[in-house]
Amino acid sequence: MPTPSLATLPIRRLTLRDLTACADLSEDRGWPREEHKWGLLLTAGQGFGIDDPDGGLVAACVVTQYGAWGRPDLGAIGMVLVAERHARRGIGRRLMRHVVAGMGTTPLTLHATPKGRPLYEELGFKVTGRAEMLVGRFRPGGPESGIVTRAATAEDLPAILRLDEEVFGTDRTPLITRLPAFADQLRVAEEDGRIAGYTAAWPNMDTHVVGPLIARDTETAKALIASLAARTERPLRTDIDVRHEELLAWAKERGLASVAFNAVMTYGITDLPGDWTRRFAPLTVAAG
Repeated sequence: MPTPSLATLPIRRLTLRDLTACADLSEDRGWPREEHKWGLLLTAGQGFGIDDPDGGLVAACVVTQYGAWGRPDLGAIGMVLVAERHARRGIGRRLMRHVVAGMGTTPLTLHATPKGRPLYEELGFKVTGRAEMLVGRFRPGGPESGIVTRAATAEDLPAILRLDEEVFGTDRTPLITRLPAFADQLRVAEEDGRIAGYTAAWPNMDTHVVGPLIARDTETAKALIASLAARTERPLRTDIDVRHEELLAWAKERGLASVAFNAVMTYGITDLPGDWTRRFAPLTVAAG
């Protein structure tokens, strides 16, 4: 039988049954397999993919929606991948157009690598910011901040959700409520019995990713990162909004090195909602 044209292959929803195929696609493009992260995104978000007639996936991406059920305020697009053997043939463009059309008037955001940025600009996305990826073994040091941090408990979850919605600008309950099971650590900063910030460390290959990182101020963000680092033997990895210059400088002094920059892009809005001054790092760039 003749091989179907790539342009006619159907785009379908992905599920957890596609986890291995998604990880294989990541590996095909030289990315880590990141099965743990794929599992979160395929359950908290919506995956879309194109099957390869020869097996596996031609392409995939994930959309994570935030806000009221059925009436999202924001959609985050991530993990946009096309198999190397099918690259540069318009498959990524077709998949992205399908996703953008399916989201209707819902504003969208994504983090773009330098290679991916031209495609997203062609589709109408605009650069509104940048994030710097840092990786390394954290070296403790410096004066004690006096900021109290502790492990989060089940009783903290309502307060975490309220703070997260206030800072992020929309409700992320389906994502944040998965953190206790997804992350190896979930910690809060507390002042006078109130939560002033929270963060998590979740396993990704040989590192612990720090994110989300939401904090009242830079000193609180530092205390939260240091509290995570003190409880892991793994290197840390995080993606920090470049406007947080003081935190970036501090993290580099503590052993984390810059490895990449991604452009933060939006579609249908001129800037992300919420309060960027308290939003230091995303859970993952794939979920906005």
